[in-house]
Amino acid sequence: MLVACSNEKEPGLEYAPDMYHSVPLDPYSQLDQNKFNPGGLNMREPAEGTVARGKMGYNLYLTKDDAETAGVELKNPLEKSELNLSEGQVLYTRFCAPCHGDQGDGQGLVGQKFKGVPSYSAGRVASLSEGHIYHVITNGRGRMMPHGSQVNPTERWKIVMYVQQLQKGEAAAPATEEAADTTQTGTTPTN
Repeated sequence: MLVACSNEKEPGLEYAPDMYHSVPLDPYSQLDQNKFNPGGLNMREPAEGTVARGKMGYNLYLTKDDAETAGVELKNPLEKSELNLSEGQVLYTRFCAPCHGDQGDGQGLVGQKFKGVPSYSAGRVASLSEGHIYHVITNGRGRMMPHGSQVNPTERWKIVMYVQQLQKGEAAAPATEEAADTTQTGTTPTN
């Protein structure tokens, strides 16, 4: 009889109560020193050499207004090849040609309506470095809005390659269907 009777308000004994009533640690608020983590912080430091997803290690400390610094420090990691140039041309046609025009002369449909879109082969723009162009594509400048959320870093470097060709006044022939297919699917063609 003693075993069958129990008080419903008293749940009995708990084995390992820490497992039932744990203390959560909010990584963004530090009230007391955390004795379990190294350094006493709730948030752990990322492993050395860690790169945030989508950042690909391209000088993350540069601000929106640091295009000149980017022009000196950033270098294109991709090799200049026909495939990269043709993919860059396809991406340029999709994202840049409406304003800058197919030839890079600033006479795209938007450039004709809203004056002031620069030509790649004239003035100061003709001598811009690859890092500067990459930074402007990523963060925008003046009336040009940023394209960093629309074009991933590898695609930006391909566009830079093609823009540098337009800076020299060397507009390529229309891009091949093979390049358009690889840019759309993200795969490389096999022979």
